[in-house]
Amino acid sequence: VLTHPTSKALALVQLFNLLRGACPSGTLPVESWALPADLRLTWAGPATYCSGMPAPCVFAPDMTEQVPLWHHYLLAIQSRESPRVQDYQRAENILLTVLERVHALDPRFLVDYSRDLEAFQFALRSSEDPLDVEVPLGVDAEALLIEEPEATEPRDGPAVCRLGVLKEASGLEPWMTGDVFNVSSESRDKCRGHIVPSKVLCVLKDLLVAAIVHCKHHSLVPPGSLNAANLKEGQLHLSLLVSSGWRKIRFNVVPVVRKKHRVPALEQAQLKLGFPEGILKRIASHGVDLVPANAQHWRISTGYLLSRLLGALGSFPGHRLDSLSILDRVNLESWRGGSQSPGLTFDHLKTVLLWASVLFPAPEDWTDLQGAVYRLLVVLLCCLATRNLPHFLYPEHNLLQDSGLDLGVIYQRVENFASQPEESLRIHVTHLGHSRPPRIDNGVKALLQLPASDPTYWTTAYFDFLLDKFQVFDIQDKDRISAMQNIFQKAKSMGSDHS
Repeated sequence: VLTHPTSKALALVQLFNLLRGACPSGTLPVESWALPADLRLTWAGPATYCSGMPAPCVFAPDMTEQVPLWHHYLLAIQSRESPRVQDYQRAENILLTVLERVHALDPRFLVDYSRDLEAFQFALRSSEDPLDVEVPLGVDAEALLIEEPEATEPRDGPAVCRLGVLKEASGLEPWMTGDVFNVSSESRDKCRGHIVPSKVLCVLKDLLVAAIVHCKHHSLVPPGSLNAANLKEGQLHLSLLVSSGWRKIRFNVVPVVRKKHRVPALEQAQLKLGFPEGILKRIASHGVDLVPANAQHWRISTGYLLSRLLGALGSFPGHRLDSLSILDRVNLESWRGGSQSPGLTFDHLKTVLLWASVLFPAPEDWTDLQGAVYRLLVVLLCCLATRNLPHFLYPEHNLLQDSGLDLGVIYQRVENFASQPEESLRIHVTHLGHSRPPRIDNGVKALLQLPASDPTYWTTAYFDFLLDKFQVFDIQDKDRISAMQNIFQKAKSMGSDHS
């Protein structure tokens, strides 16, 4: 029986199993080992070994308290990180080889070698959602005219725009050819015409096909590693399936125009609670990427900025990224049935973590693994209950709107996990032990709806209140406890008014 609060005990058990397998039954003098006082290893008896099968490590009934299943689950995820990174790097090398040939065929399309953030995210996640690969266009965005259409109705996200070439502009001749450019029909217009995303995508697709054929013919990529037949027209990206050993990774190749552009959310005081101001300034200095929004318009993409923010969280102590990895794995295996049904994506969960990091900026919120996961869970449950997951940099944009997902079903699965997570965390038959009673009652569902009717509930105190309901609030800060109690009284009085 193993009871030890740290993962170091797992290494001892593995060594114990190796030694035990090399010794005849009953000859391993376990009682003579100088073991730590808080580690107990109990011989399971010779009967199991007579069958030729290794004896399981049986966990004591208090295993969920001494060595939480959360840590075993995390260790299983982390054991796959290195192979996943290697698979990604092999696939990335193949793709970069193709993109280098694209650049040789048409210098207007550049190669972006600074993709360390994508490798970092790929190692974090278990899901196999497509990865975006940006192909920068060699155009001076500051010399272009950004034309935003007149808004006929309020928008819920970054505005779309057209990229115009001014009449007096020079050096933009490569982008005024008919394959990527539409000449303006109005002579009084102040620009000569516009760079058209649909045309850019069409040219890039033809270049990718030619580059793949060249690379195959000259044996620059492994046989069978990619196929030009995967490329399809009429989309806002070019999908390419790359084989890396036994794993296939889908990349969405997207042309981007990089431009200096303010993102007001990065300057807000609220974000500075979760991220040091210096980090926010460095991230904001990158600017934004303009990607195709439809056949004629471009839109702001914040993917790079969000990835930088996620990377910044990795430099902080605690289990922020670990909690994201755990929920992504649970989402894949339990909530989506191994990707058999549509559901939440890694980007959804990444947004939840970013909000949780702002709502819970204190380091002590992230020291306990279980508590860290529940900080994401309470935010996620609230978003599913209210059917609104605000974009982190454009909060007016709801990431769940028009998603086509059955949010009611997803909510029920997430709630079931939050109430009794033990079943989903058991990755091996040796992870025995009893499940705890349900952590929540029917009253929590009503509490989760509060931000929908009153946005002022989107505060740390409200989510502390939910954590307390889930029995994972262990913060001793008097001010936070007082604020949580005030939320409780407010919610209680609201319930009395409606009764």
